[in-house]
Amino acid sequence: MDEPIKLPLTNEYGYYEIRLESIGGLGANLCGKMIGELGALYLGLNSLSFSSYGSEKRGSPVKAYIRWCENTRPLQVNSPVTCPHLLGIFHEGLISSYSVLEGISKDSKIILNTPSKVKEAAEKYHIFTGTLYCLDALSIAMECKSRINMVMLGALVKASGFIPLEMAEELCKDTIGKKYPNLIEANLTGVRLGYERCACLELTSPAARDTTETISQSSRRANPEALPQSSRQANAESKTNNSMTDSEAFRNDFGKEQYVWGYRNAPIGGINDRIGSTVSNDLSPSREGYIPIFLPEKCINCGLCDSTCPDLVFQFLPGIYKEKEAMVNNGLDYAHCKGCLRCVDVCPTGALVSALERDYPEKPHEKQNRDLLPEDIAYQESGANSWITSDSYLTEKRVDGGVL
Repeated sequence: MDEPIKLPLTNEYGYYEIRLESIGGLGANLCGKMIGELGALYLGLNSLSFSSYGSEKRGSPVKAYIRWCENTRPLQVNSPVTCPHLLGIFHEGLISSYSVLEGISKDSKIILNTPSKVKEAAEKYHIFTGTLYCLDALSIAMECKSRINMVMLGALVKASGFIPLEMAEELCKDTIGKKYPNLIEANLTGVRLGYERCACLELTSPAARDTTETISQSSRRANPEALPQSSRQANAESKTNNSMTDSEAFRNDFGKEQYVWGYRNAPIGGINDRIGSTVSNDLSPSREGYIPIFLPEKCINCGLCDSTCPDLVFQFLPGIYKEKEAMVNNGLDYAHCKGCLRCVDVCPTGALVSALERDYPEKPHEKQNRDLLPEDIAYQESGANSWITSDSYLTEKRVDGGVL
């Protein structure tokens, strides 16, 4: 562009900062890279972007960080963004499990992917400062056969208040369009609908300072590194350097169990004292709108669904089939189903069919995996994702750019 965009506000270093919070597989890493390119190549700004995610990739928490500043000022800070001007939360389940709201202020614009109304979401998740934008990015992505990250990109552009939509569309054409030219129209539609359909509510009030302090205190409980140095030392000295104790676990404001680990009290050598913890992952947040439905009258108990499922969803138990003893399919453990729909394609009799999850608030023939789960299991609302790019039985091809 001829003239660089003027940033509406910056922090004490002269930077405009963006943070994306997501689950692996929803495309936040790509979205962060695109926003970085948007600033440098289209808005005439100095730009920095990088991501943080675990080795599991899909299903693990993902953070993307972007910094912009005027092109006359050098970018000399490359640490994670702690006080974002623009915060994108790609899945609402993250709020109750992780401190994704850390660092928000009255100047923050928060974009939340949720089917809830904006006022309901603010009350449900205790967001009382900044400006909240809500949209059902999953439904929009399903409608236009795009991806959640493209819909969220449009919403982020809208919430910023200064990024031209035309620039974001040009960015999509030059990135996604070149790699997947037959998907560009679907993705452009996703960006436009994300821009148009996000609802806004300004939450800043005279009590915002008190609310911000409450959020800050909650975040510090979850993250001891956010405490002042003297406080961290005092806390560390009161603990042992051995493995985590019961006193180090607590329930956050949403009832989720969290653990306070730091460099002083974490097990030496990176020991994992919660082995087998993936069994407690509730994979339902990673589904993207579709689930398999079981029709037992058509089932021949061949076991192909069980052999193709990577997550022990199907519960085969001893029973009677055709007047003989056999292992009989008793139903699905939907807590471990990530919605890949491989079972639907491999079933030879049509006993498993694809359906919209919103049509089944109560899952038929749901059966929890009792061999793996105790009665009082505390689920963690994150898990692997259903966008399969290899080894898939689906006739449609799912790629990073959308559905072919």
